[in-house]
Amino acid sequence: MTRLPSIRRLAAAAAGALLATSLSAQSARDVTGPSVYVPIANEPAPRLIVDPPLAEGLPLGVFWAQYRVENLRIVPVFGPGAAQTSPRVGHLHITVDDLPWWWADPSGTNTIDIAGFTPGEHKVKIELVDPNHNVYPGQVVTLTFTIPEYDRAKVHPHAPPLPRK
Repeated sequence: MTRLPSIRRLAAAAAGALLATSLSAQSARDVTGPSVYVPIANEPAPRLIVDPPLAEGLPLGVFWAQYRVENLRIVPVFGPGAAQTSPRVGHLHITVDDLPWWWADPSGTNTIDIAGFTPGEHKVKIELVDPNHNVYPGQVVTLTFTIPEYDRAKVHPHAPPLPRK
């Protein structure tokens, strides 16, 4: 009986050592990407990855979708000079329900947050763009989703009432 606590302590120590070894095996570059001080030769193409909307927001009339990008930093810089930086920079363009306008999101917060949707079918288009607002080829994601019926006054007490149909 006195050996069990010793075996448990030994197993816990071994697990802790294994975890520490695997965490320390990753370099800073492995986790955060290349240094901003050294240009990257032959940068790989940027890539946009967007998850489906979070189910928790839809009954509130809210669209939350997490995203990440590869081979690009999302930062609030624009124009021809910014297009020459390495590592590459850019931002997102977001369009709701095929409206003729969009907005730029240069925040890199990892979650798109849009509130006040009316019940029914909607879609959000997310584009990964360069500092001159050109879409990177193949880096457009469109998510279609349904907002269920909900009491808008309870969820968004300061929102104006919706127009009657």
